[in-house]
Amino acid sequence: MKRAVFVEGLGSLLLTAAVVGSGIMGERLADGNLAVALLANTAATVAALATLIALFGPISGAHFNPIVTLNALINRQLAPDRALAFVIAQVAGCCAGAMLANVMFELPLVQLSTHVRTGSAQWLSEFVATCGLLLVISQSRSIDAAAWRVPLWIGAAYWFTSSTSFANPAITVARSLSDTFSGIRPLDVPGFIGAQVAGGIAAALIARALAQPRVSP
Repeated sequence: MKRAVFVEGLGSLLLTAAVVGSGIMGERLADGNLAVALLANTAATVAALATLIALFGPISGAHFNPIVTLNALINRQLAPDRALAFVIAQVAGCCAGAMLANVMFELPLVQLSTHVRTGSAQWLSEFVATCGLLLVISQSRSIDAAAWRVPLWIGAAYWFTSSTSFANPAITVARSLSDTFSGIRPLDVPGFIGAQVAGGIAAALIARALAQPRVSP
């Protein structure tokens, strides 16, 4: 269990460092072109997520996301004590990853973000992104399948959702600690997390319906 919890924390740290760090680098190099900055942010996130799932999946399942862990708990794939330890490690790891990215780019260790992300369109986007993520995971029968399906979904959702697909409460909290391209105001965090939880619940219901055995006519 200690090894799995450590891996969840480490994976969350590295994933968040990739998300926040690539956002900073992309914004600096894009010279005001937000599309180029988002493209750089997307590419780095997809590559890091694919690598981390393949690397750490066999050890912990590579959740890196409290919603994924909660889903596993509800489906009795994870014991309550391990689920709680995973969530704590994920939140701590994500926050550490955001601070690491800040320091790597010579920014203050902690910056409370001023990037406004709120409103019904963004909440709906987070609902859709998280629901889709959980459905992709539920229909992936192996780590190898998840290692390419999950990053592709997140990469696509970066572009088709107005929120740029956070889809993860832990990383949402962490991104409030960096006043950069990928940041979110602390004031806006609860709305995002609420939408993510709702998306996770919807995905669980849909997955259960998909799993219903067919009735012969």
